[in-house]
Amino acid sequence: MSFFWRAHTITCLVIAMSYLFYIALVEQPSEDSSYNTKRGLLACAGFLLVFGMTQTPDGVFVRPHPALWRFVLCFSLLYEIVLIYILFQTVDDARQLLKTIDPSLGVPLPDKDYGGTCRIYDWDNPEDPFYAFKDKMDIFVVSHVIGWWLKALILRDYWFCMVTSIGFELLEYSLAHQLPNFSECWWDHWVLDALICNGGGIYMGMKTCEYLKIKPYNWRGMWTIPTVRGKIMRVLGQFTPHDWLEFDWRPTASLKRWLATLLITCFLLLVDLGTFYLKFILWIPPPHFLCGIRLFLFFPACGVAVRETFEYLDNRECKKFGRQSWILTAIVVTEILIVLKFDWKTATKPLPFHIVLVWTMIAVGVVLWTIYHFWFKRFILWGQRKNVQLVKNDK
Repeated sequence: MSFFWRAHTITCLVIAMSYLFYIALVEQPSEDSSYNTKRGLLACAGFLLVFGMTQTPDGVFVRPHPALWRFVLCFSLLYEIVLIYILFQTVDDARQLLKTIDPSLGVPLPDKDYGGTCRIYDWDNPEDPFYAFKDKMDIFVVSHVIGWWLKALILRDYWFCMVTSIGFELLEYSLAHQLPNFSECWWDHWVLDALICNGGGIYMGMKTCEYLKIKPYNWRGMWTIPTVRGKIMRVLGQFTPHDWLEFDWRPTASLKRWLATLLITCFLLLVDLGTFYLKFILWIPPPHFLCGIRLFLFFPACGVAVRETFEYLDNRECKKFGRQSWILTAIVVTEILIVLKFDWKTATKPLPFHIVLVWTMIAVGVVLWTIYHFWFKRFILWGQRKNVQLVKNDK
């Protein structure tokens, strides 16, 4: 095994212990208790990550380096530990805890009219008639496109992506009475978000999947490549997949796969909902770096988890639920519990009657279709085969 691919366990241990040696015997101690507490907790987290990167088994992904995916797994574990600690606090203590990370936090979010006027062109404002449309054109438009491009790379299925995209827009409509930032104009929901941003990101993501599927993979050691340009391209290629597996989910192939597909869809929707509810309850403004850290954690973690879940469903020899899938499920459940504990009043605010009616119809439709496809339809086919067999026997 080459130097690049080795775990370097002893080297990392020596570096970590050298740092602790410096802290204990060389550095001048600080009298600031708050500073010592923060740095001590940060050092504990760092040691956990170093141990995980060097000692945990490799996962399903190896590019650009297996240590990166071991880091993602251990960072997920660290995030779950923090969530469990927050779960044992009160909502006020949790907000003040975040204030120790950033002093600007811990204050109520300013009221904002998220819906506003739904006119794309306002005749009553001749100086700037497109002001409502321009107000929606911000960094979040770009983040929507990039986010759904990445989700398409994770799910690798048009149907899966479109159902999740439309499902979340329906959830925003349904929960607008709970979260103010879900109150958007119709064209913001269906034209800007669902069609342009989400649809464009999904299209680009699936085209990327098609390219990666047909791309030839013939990896050579960098030192065996004679030209400088070839070496540079090999280094850049290290940040692309080692190979590419096309996901054929086949959700209607069996009842197990159908139920698993429904659970994965609900799981993905809960991941997105958790972002908005946690920001609202813990008073974290949308552009804050903590939101970015959570998203940067979830995208690679979801990529590994979905790959593990597909393997669990598609490979009969795979009898064990994946590590990243396990910890990510725990994270989503813990986030839901934090939302329910800290703001039960908001999370359980009754749905309007027409919303209840729509979701009841959707649920009944899914149940009836499931019964028809996996039981009634097969019973009919079994009866037809039996009748054909009886006719043949009579002849």
